[in-house]
Amino acid sequence: MRSEDDRAYVEYLSARLPWLHRTAYLLCGDGDRADDVVQMTAIAMYAHWGKVREAENMDAYVHRMLFRSFLRVRRHAWSRVLLLNRLPDRPTGGDGHGVEERDNVLRALEQLPKGQRTVLVLRYFSDLSVEDTAAVLGCSTGTVKSQTTKALANLRNLIGSPDSLRSS
Repeated sequence: MRSEDDRAYVEYLSARLPWLHRTAYLLCGDGDRADDVVQMTAIAMYAHWGKVREAENMDAYVHRMLFRSFLRVRRHAWSRVLLLNRLPDRPTGGDGHGVEERDNVLRALEQLPKGQRTVLVLRYFSDLSVEDTAAVLGCSTGTVKSQTTKALANLRNLIGSPDSLRSS
């Protein structure tokens, strides 16, 4: 773009930015998502500034661009994710001992050597097969099996000995 085109783009965008953001917010119902839509629209406007300037009604043209940006953002899977909707691994009912057992397992895991902890997390918390775990770690399946055996033995010893699980 030439400098005079750049100036015209900046002037137009600066003048219309509050309107663009307000419209995007009304479409999205969320300030952060509205910011994303406005940013996508501003980028598209810059990329196609020649067409925008030649449009019979620039505001209508930009409004259409804004709406299309909104639709693109809405189609993305991440736009439907509700962060902090619920906490992961929330204990379910029961007699309350599950929370204590879970805490003991987590504290015992922290005390395992890094390699053993990694193998257990991949195998049992991430539910990977022996082969997939070996691929992730870049080692043989035999190594995964032996590390799993050692890690489980160490974990059992740590959980069986409550004194070793005290927080420091």
